[in-house]
Amino acid sequence: MGNVTVVGLDLAKNVFQVHGMDETGRKVTGAKLKRKELLGYFANQPPVRVGLEACGSAHYWARAIGKLGHEIKMMAPQHVKAYVQGNKTDARDAAAIAEAASRQSVKAVAVRDETSQQLQALHRVRELLMKQRIAVTNQIRGLLSEFGEAVPQGRKELREHVALWQEKTGLSILKDLIHELTEALNQAETRISKIEVQLKAAHLASEASQNIETVPGVGLLSATAVIAAFGDCRQIDTSRKFACCLGITPREHSNGGTQKLLGISKRGNGYVRKLLVHGARSVLKARMNKPAHAEDWEVKLAKRRGHNIAAVALAAKNARRIWAIFEFVTPLTLGAVSGASLPVWSMGPRARIRVLS
Repeated sequence: MGNVTVVGLDLAKNVFQVHGMDETGRKVTGAKLKRKELLGYFANQPPVRVGLEACGSAHYWARAIGKLGHEIKMMAPQHVKAYVQGNKTDARDAAAIAEAASRQSVKAVAVRDETSQQLQALHRVRELLMKQRIAVTNQIRGLLSEFGEAVPQGRKELREHVALWQEKTGLSILKDLIHELTEALNQAETRISKIEVQLKAAHLASEASQNIETVPGVGLLSATAVIAAFGDCRQIDTSRKFACCLGITPREHSNGGTQKLLGISKRGNGYVRKLLVHGARSVLKARMNKPAHAEDWEVKLAKRRGHNIAAVALAAKNARRIWAIFEFVTPLTLGAVSGASLPVWSMGPRARIRVLS
């Protein structure tokens, strides 16, 4: 690549665009590569900084190119967008990625390893199956309501009501349809249970996950989701930045020296944010109107400002507690769990002390 110092790589399914520039920002080289040519292209080049957008397959290509000796800088797409000049093309996207990669002010996204991605895949598939289960139950309720059957709330009550209805109904076509939907519901629940067993195994194999679970409002799903999304939180400088990357800190719109804080930003990892907020809601529900927790700050805040504000505030504090646990965590090697290698962390005594504060 000659005097190329930064390369912008626009990822795609089959055709990849490369834009190389020198230290002055001048374009030196450009290429359009097919999928099978990409690794060979970088293998024949001297080590440079390679910029990528954090998108589908980005972590895979970052690991593969990084093994060839190149420095990887992965960036959020919204931070690269500002450097696109003119109308959108693959070549201009690659140039914008190279320009953003050369700027120190553009923050980098940590490259995940395969184990973290596998753990996150369990959460993604479980979330999909949960949506499918809700859709099937709603379909059953809707079909029965069209024929005058009011199904009570709850999956257990639904099963009992459907079983009684099938015994007395004479609608053969609808009966067969409801039977098929019930079988689909059973299959979804079986798959969800299987995934939860794998998540439980990963949780029990990780000391950090078990210590995260000790935070009020954090359970099995939240702990393993944090492990999958932020395997090494030492990339984040402070606990506030960790809460910011989850989108549970106020969005600022200040001007003229006057600070104006709005609602939470809702940026970053929405799945982890959802789990933390739901966990905080459960803590408030358990502690409200209990004499033993009357002086707790979250209970006082809920009475003064409302349940929702208190739940988000507790979720933000839990995020900071989680960061305090991770601050002194050291990655270790873990054996296979359900056929997949998963990470484990050990935690020093200072983190144990900080999380109690």
